[in-house]
Amino acid sequence: MARRRQIYEGKAKILYEGPEPGTLIQYFKDDATAFNAQKRGTISGKGVINNRISEHIFTSLAAIGVPTHFIRRLNMREQLIRQVEIIPIEVVIRNVAAGSLSKRLGIEEGTQLPRTIIEYYYKDDALGDPMIADEHIACFGWATQEEMNDIADMAIRVNDFLSGMFAAIGIRLIDFKLEFGRVWDGDYARVILADEISPDGCRLWDIKTNQKLDKDRFRQDLGGVEEAYQEVARRLGLLQPEEESAVLDLDSHRKKRGK
Repeated sequence: MARRRQIYEGKAKILYEGPEPGTLIQYFKDDATAFNAQKRGTISGKGVINNRISEHIFTSLAAIGVPTHFIRRLNMREQLIRQVEIIPIEVVIRNVAAGSLSKRLGIEEGTQLPRTIIEYYYKDDALGDPMIADEHIACFGWATQEEMNDIADMAIRVNDFLSGMFAAIGIRLIDFKLEFGRVWDGDYARVILADEISPDGCRLWDIKTNQKLDKDRFRQDLGGVEEAYQEVARRLGLLQPEEESAVLDLDSHRKKRGK
């Protein structure tokens, strides 16, 4: 597919105009960032793996009735998505204490929470994506109460589904991030799931060993980052061992040719 006009570039993805009105092409990069982009690097093949994992998860969620922006995967690094008006709130769902929650509250990492927690963060890199409350969202009009109800309901439903899906392949879903957007039909807007779901935005631990299979390996300089992402894809049945090298070699060859 010929390259189209770039709409936006973020830390991990680039958005291009789509082939039809109301669509975009989402391109997955190998770039990796942490600590609000203070740490930068590259995870070889990450874009390929995340594209396939996110496609699999969004397709599975659509099958159980969760509305998403995903339309179809176009190639190794690109997928066609619906254009949405992004709601400037990151929704973090926590099942187990880790990351900033452990630091803020002094809870030992790996502690099972008595109940799932939903947290909200204002999407603003310059401010470091500060944590916010429902009152902030209502006060500044970032989303209506009806939209927040829909977001919370979808977040819990996605968490229930993903927790079961990952548990079935020996992975514990510690926490993860979701983003949502509005699609308009005349004067009426409804909220749908947007962005991506991949090891970039999830904490995923092996159930038996507690080995981390996500971007924390990059954040914490644990090594084996590429292997961890590939392991998640393999367990999901998306990347067979015999095709792993071929997929990543082909991707490398295409990037060298500028395709």
